[in-house]
Amino acid sequence: MILQNRDVSYKDQATFSLSFWPFSIKLLWAPLVDSVYFQKMGRRKSWLVPAQYLIGFFMLILSSNINTLLGEGSAEAPNVTIITAVFFALNFLAATQDIAVDGWALTILSRENVGWASTCNSVGQTAGYFLGYVVFLALESRDFCVNYLGQADSLVTLPGFLYFWGIVFCVTTSLVWLLKHEKDESEVEVDEPDFGLIGTYQVLGRILKMKTLRDLIIVLLTCKIGFAAADSLTVLKLTENGVPKDRLALLSIPLTPVQVFLPLYISRYTAGPRPLTPFIRSYPVRLLFGLVFAGLVWATPLFKDENGVYPAHFYVIIIIVYLIHQVTVNCMFVGVMAFFARISDKSVGGTYMTLLNTFTNLGGNWPSWIALRYVSDLTWKSCSGVINVLSCNKEAEKQACEAEGGTCSVDVDGYYIESAVLVVFGFLWMKWGVPTIRRLQDLPMSAWAVSQRSD
Repeated sequence: MILQNRDVSYKDQATFSLSFWPFSIKLLWAPLVDSVYFQKMGRRKSWLVPAQYLIGFFMLILSSNINTLLGEGSAEAPNVTIITAVFFALNFLAATQDIAVDGWALTILSRENVGWASTCNSVGQTAGYFLGYVVFLALESRDFCVNYLGQADSLVTLPGFLYFWGIVFCVTTSLVWLLKHEKDESEVEVDEPDFGLIGTYQVLGRILKMKTLRDLIIVLLTCKIGFAAADSLTVLKLTENGVPKDRLALLSIPLTPVQVFLPLYISRYTAGPRPLTPFIRSYPVRLLFGLVFAGLVWATPLFKDENGVYPAHFYVIIIIVYLIHQVTVNCMFVGVMAFFARISDKSVGGTYMTLLNTFTNLGGNWPSWIALRYVSDLTWKSCSGVINVLSCNKEAEKQACEAEGGTCSVDVDGYYIESAVLVVFGFLWMKWGVPTIRRLQDLPMSAWAVSQRSD
C-alpha cells in the first residue's frame, strides 16, 4: 500500500510480491533446519533463536535506510528491485523461523491438544497483522493523528516502527532462549528421530512419492486460483480510487475480534475426523466474493463527494463485506491447518508440516503474482482530447497523449476481467476439487504415514 501511494505500476507490485516467496520455497532448506542442530540448545531453538536475532538486527539496520529506498523526500521513484531483494532476505529469515515453529508446535502440545495448533497459528498471525498493519498505518497517518488523537503530526514513522520492533525481537528472543526449554526426546510423547541431513532429504523424497500427498499438493496449488484477483488487487484498487490507506487499515479494527475468536469457534468443527468440512462449505461463498469485491470497486467512485471525501456509510459497507469474507477465509484456513496437524507424521514433524505449508503458501502466491503481473496488460485505455493519439495502453503512448495535452482514461479495467474469469474457473475447479478433498480426508491415518514406508 505504501508503494501504491508512490504510484508504482502493477508490474512493479508483482515484482515486490516475489519478496514473500521464501514462504513458498522454504521446503528447499526445511530438512536442514529439521536435522542439523545443537543438542544442548534444542532442536528448534538452534534455528529459532539465531533467525529471530537476525530479523531484529535486520530491522534495526533497515530502519536507517528504508526512506532512501522508498525515495522519500526526493523526486526519485522507489527502487522496487532493491526493496524486493531486501524484503526477500527478511522473509527468508522469517520463513526459517516458521519452519522451526511448525515443528515445535507438534511436540510442544500434547496429542489431545495438537488440534489447537491451527488456532494458535491463526490468533498469532492476526495479532501480528493488527500491530504491523492497522496500528502502524493509523499512527503513521498525519491525518488520523491530527483529527482523532489531537496530535500535531503522525506519531510513528516507518523507520521508527522498524527500529522499535527490531529491539522487541532481540529482547523477546533472549527471553525465549533463556526461559523456554525444549523437552528431552524421552519426554516427548511422539519421538522425533534424528535422520541426519541426507536422511531427512530422503524422507522428504518418500513423502513426495506418496500418491495421497501428490493429490493433496495439486489441491493446494490450484484451490486459490479463483481468489487471486480479489485477494491481491482489491485493496490496491480501492487505494487507486482515492480511499485513504489509513482508513482502510482502520477498517480492520472491527474485523480483529472476529479473526481472533472465530478460529476458536471453528475449532469445534475441525477437531473431528473431517476437519476440511468448513473449507468445503466456505469455498463457493468465498468465490462469489470475487464478484462482490469487483462490484464494490466499480461503485467506489460513486460514493465520493465533490471534495473527494468518502462518507461514513461507504466504510460501513466495506466493513460488512470484509466481515463476511473474513468468515470464509478463517473457515478455510483453520480447516486446512487442523487437517495438516491431524495427518502429519510426527516422526518427521517439521519436514512434513513445512512441506504442507510450503505448498499452501505457493498455491496463494503464484496466482497473485499472475494477477498483479497481467492486470495492466488486460486493461484498455484511450486518449481523449487528442486526434493523432488514440491509445494509452503503452507507456510511450501515455506520454505522447499527455504531451499533446490529452488525458488517458480507462475503457476496460483488467481487474474486472480477471475477477470474472477467475471466479468461473473456481466453480469449474470445484467439480474436481471437492470430491478429491472429501476422499483425502476420509483416508485412514496410515495412508499419510512415512515412518512405516521403505525406500
